[in-house]
Amino acid sequence: MSDTGFLVLEDGTVYEGESVGAAATAFGETVFTTAMTGYQEIATDPSFSGQLVCFTAPMVGNYGVDERRDESSRPHARAVLMREARGPDWTKWLREHGVPALSGIDTRALVLRLRESGAMRGAVTADSADLDATLQAVRTQPSMSGAALAGRVSTREPYVASENGAVRVALVDYGVKRSIVRRLAGAGAAVTVFPHDVDADTLASYDGVLLSNGPGDPEPLADEVSVVAELLGRVPVLGICLGHQLLALATGLRTFKLPFGHRGANHPVLERATGRVLVTSQNHGFAVEASASREATHESLYDGTVEGLAYPELRARSVQFHPEAGPGPHDAWPILAGWVEEVRLAAA
Repeated sequence: MSDTGFLVLEDGTVYEGESVGAAATAFGETVFTTAMTGYQEIATDPSFSGQLVCFTAPMVGNYGVDERRDESSRPHARAVLMREARGPDWTKWLREHGVPALSGIDTRALVLRLRESGAMRGAVTADSADLDATLQAVRTQPSMSGAALAGRVSTREPYVASENGAVRVALVDYGVKRSIVRRLAGAGAAVTVFPHDVDADTLASYDGVLLSNGPGDPEPLADEVSVVAELLGRVPVLGICLGHQLLALATGLRTFKLPFGHRGANHPVLERATGRVLVTSQNHGFAVEASASREATHESLYDGTVEGLAYPELRARSVQFHPEAGPGPHDAWPILAGWVEEVRLAAA
């Protein structure tokens, strides 16, 4: 007989399902993703650190697992919530990696609640003995606002990810996905990955610098923002996701927490210069304030938030979405390859 599991939200709502993952209790921010595929990539994306991830896709696990799909060395999502878990390989993978998971959750009702009330702290547990005590524990958990998480997921030491290339790119790891490294290397860059607390002089010795994606609130990352500010104008810079937000803060803009975030592989983004609409992969709970309209190059067609910035005089630009598309559509693929070519021309 299968064990029963529960999702307990900070507002007191309890959802019941079947426990199909690790037998443990997990606390985190409850969020949802609308991606139809890429469940393994999502679970191993460092940007999901500290979160309980609900999939809106009705069935998850259909095509099994493959270590080549991992975006990092381990799962970062604290728990997984599904309407129906399919395939023994997927649930076995969750158990082996220590990830609690629930199947049979009313994900439609959960997503509606998160859309109406915003992302909430929660807990996934198989312990039904005292759900009131679990609720009290949930309410003592820290909010994602003010959470500086890059240091938890960043590499501790620099390493060479790709030796051969026409240009030398320094990648600052705030929680980088392997897909980004592969795309850079495929575009012709020799890539060295640095910890989140690397200094500006080290980065400026490279042909270009990429500021990676990552989890948490960008605002408390004051040291990282200072490094980005010190770097501007010295070397070409490209920011992705959290890197985009850090560039915004370094140029005097502000960020804010979205009610329930943008997470999925189907987000339409307007490219202002061309009028083209890109279907993009996104995973973020914070955004850049609209006061950046002069510098903005892209905007969300869902809510008008800033999805890209450009500072030609500072040799810097950024996108909020994920151009490596791991997983997701390939509309934004040319961004990384185009930037590497720009770096090559600047270094020539």
